[in-house]
Order: sequence, then C-alpha cells, then structure tokens
Amino acid sequence: MAASRTERPEPAPARMRPRDVLRVGAAGLRTRPLRAFLSALGVAIGIAATVGVVGVSSSSGAELDRTLSALGTNLLTVSSGRTLLGEEAEMPPDAEAMIERIGPVESASAVGRVDGAQVYRSEEIPEEQTGGISVYAARADLLAAVGATVRSGVWLDGATLRHPAVVLGATAARRLGVGAAGPDVQVVVGGERFTVVGVLDPVPLAAELDAAALVGWPVAEEVLDFDGHPTILYTRCEEARLEAVREVLAATASPEAPNEVEVSRPSDALAAKQAAGRAFTGLLLGVGGVALLVGGVGVANTMVVSVLERRAEIGLRRSLGATRGQIRTQFLAESLLLSALGGAGGVLLGAAATTGYALQAGWPVVVPAWATAGGLAATLAIGALAGLYPAVRAARLSPTEALAAP
Repeated sequence: MAASRTERPEPAPARMRPRDVLRVGAAGLRTRPLRAFLSALGVAIGIAATVGVVGVSSSSGAELDRTLSALGTNLLTVSSGRTLLGEEAEMPPDAEAMIERIGPVESASAVGRVDGAQVYRSEEIPEEQTGGISVYAARADLLAAVGATVRSGVWLDGATLRHPAVVLGATAARRLGVGAAGPDVQVVVGGERFTVVGVLDPVPLAAELDAAALVGWPVAEEVLDFDGHPTILYTRCEEARLEAVREVLAATASPEAPNEVEVSRPSDALAAKQAAGRAFTGLLLGVGGVALLVGGVGVANTMVVSVLERRAEIGLRRSLGATRGQIRTQFLAESLLLSALGGAGGVLLGAAATTGYALQAGWPVVVPAWATAGGLAATLAIGALAGLYPAVRAARLSPTEALAAP
C-alpha cells in the first residue's frame, strides 16, 4: 500500500503592519522628491487658499464683534428724510428734548447740518474745491452718544461751543491736510476762520461724522446762520426695550409728519456689511476648491505615472509573494501621504497668511479649528480618490507582465 502523501497547506501571505505600509508608501515619495514636492504644492495651494479665506473672514467677524461690544448695539439714529413732494424734510427744533422724555431712553444727542457752509484749508483755496466736507452743529454730549474718540486735541466743551472752534472728522482732517489739532491750526468754515481744537478717530457707528467739520450749536446759529433744526438724532436706550423705543421714535421726533423721518440702527448696517463679506468669502472658497481640485488631479497624474514607471518593482514584489491587496495598499498609502503632506503645508501657509493679514489690520487672529480639520480631511479624501485608480491598476498587473515591461 502506497504511503499517503501529506498535503502541506500553502503558506499565508505575510501581513503588512501599519508601520510597514507607511514605510513602503514613503519610499516611493523619497525616490522622486521633486515630483512629490510639486504635486503636494498643488494641494497645499488649494488648502492654503481655503484656510486663509476662512481665517481672514473669521478674524474680520471677531473684530466686528469686538467693535460692537465696545460701542454698544443700543444706538438708534433718527434722521430727516423727504416730504411727499420730494423736498428735504425738517425735524422740529425740540425733537431732541421730546425724545429724551421716552422712558427707556438713556441719552440723546444731535447734529444739524449747516447748509451753504463750506470748509477750506485757507482763503487761497479755489471755491469749487470743497473737498466734500459737511458742516454740522453739534451738542457737547455727542461724543459719548456715538462712541467716538478724539485722536488729537479735545472735544467741544462749554467754552468752545460758543467760540469759532471746530473738531474735524478723520476723513475731513485728511482732506484738509490737518495732521493734529492746535491753537495755531485754523481752517475756513463758512467764510470765517475757526481754530481746529480736535481731530476724531473714525466713528464706526456714525460714519457721516468722518467727513464732517463739527462746530458748537450756539456759534453755528450766531456766525453761520444755522436754522436750529436737527438733522440726525443719536439715541441710546435700554437694550431690552430697544425695539419698543424704535417703534415710537419717528412719531416722537416729528409728531406732525412721522413719515418724514427715518429710524435706523447703525449696528445693523455693520452686520449687513459683514454678511456681504461672507457672501464674498463663499466665492473665494469656491476658488480655493477649484485650486484644491486641480491639486488632486496633479496627485492622480503623479500616481498614474508612478505606476507606469515602477512596473518592474511591482512585478518583483508580486513574484516575492506580495498580494494584490498589498500592492493596492502600497500605492494608496503613497497617494494619501502625498496629499497629507500638501494638506499640512497648506494649513500652515493659510494660518500664516491669516495671522499676517489680521495683525497688519489690527484684528484678532482667528483660525477656526473646523477649517484646519476640514482642510486636512479634504486632502485625505482627495488623496484617496486620486490614488484609487492607480492603486487598482497596479494591483491588476500580473508578475510576468510587470517583469517583462521595459
């Protein structure tokens, strides 16, 4: 009786540990460093654009929140509008006093436009070169009402309200070439010389004051023929009752014609501006996404070329016992590493760009964690998709076909 042959089981292929997968994936990148760098750069540019846009937008939003926290969101303005005939309406001279009688109102101040008064640096300036500067009569408590600060000099007080003294807005001072206030600095207002006693910083909640020359209410009436009608009323009220005050402001300021005045909340305008900025941010994110897609195509191209160039290596590994799955894992890991390097570099570039821009603008630096995490996740997804086809193609090569390739 013939001896029975013992069948030996085929040896199971060796398993690749995660460390081995990383090592073989990195080996392919090290052998072609320039190509790997250029492919990773394409991904990095897309991620940097995305993170940078989100970071700058978030930093801008943080600056707006900080500004509103400092200036308050409880400011309401009442401005004169138009009559039914299209003419400019006038608020009653006692509108400010009537508004102050509203219970939740904490403070109120006003400015009145002085029609016909022009501002010049000196009498030698041609009459037509007005510089677009408006002249307003102002109350002593205006500064606190609008949250403005004086950059140079002082604000109008009990003495200067009755004398030819003027405070210039930030834009008005720049147009007139006035760098700082002083007793020897004068401008011509309505044909009369006024001493510049102060220069304001930009006023976010009352932008109309930036291009204005502000004089005292009494001197405006005595010297500049001001009619005493307020043009804009600034009202601070209790935050919890702001909407209730807003509903009655028009009728209180102008009982006979409430439809001829306009009530607004300056902080809403700033928020609307920020919303418009977010829409523009969405457009820039789309551009960053296109750049990221182009980078992913570059990675896919690099991996396809890599498979074609390394057929002999693939055939040798298959002859030595590597399975199709291991070949597929090797090239997929290489693609993921390539994209991950580009993603990490892009996140650093985007964060650096955000930091530089925010510091230059004086904003808080905000780089949202979701933007960096999302950027890295996007690069891994791009890498997986870009490397899937080349990895499958490499795994399908038979050992004999791969070794026979030139």
